[in-house]
Amino acid sequence: MPIVSSQYWNMVHGLTAEDVEKDLEGMQIMRSLGINMAWLLKSIEAGKVAGTPLPAREDKMYTNFIR
Repeated sequence: MPIVSSQYWNMVHGLTAEDVEKDLEGMQIMRSLGINMAWLLKSIEAGKVAGTPLPAREDKMYTNFIR
């Protein structure tokens, strides 16, 4: 599963929208997250257009630990 990363924990702090806008580090992290997410989605779409197949999935295996 693709996971989009950023620079640090993906969060901003504040009680109101105005407070959140003052969290400059948090806002930068959210911008970075958005840019990285857009890039990943475009890359996935480009792979589909190029005909890159999805990885094959194995049948699920179940383990019963109560014996």
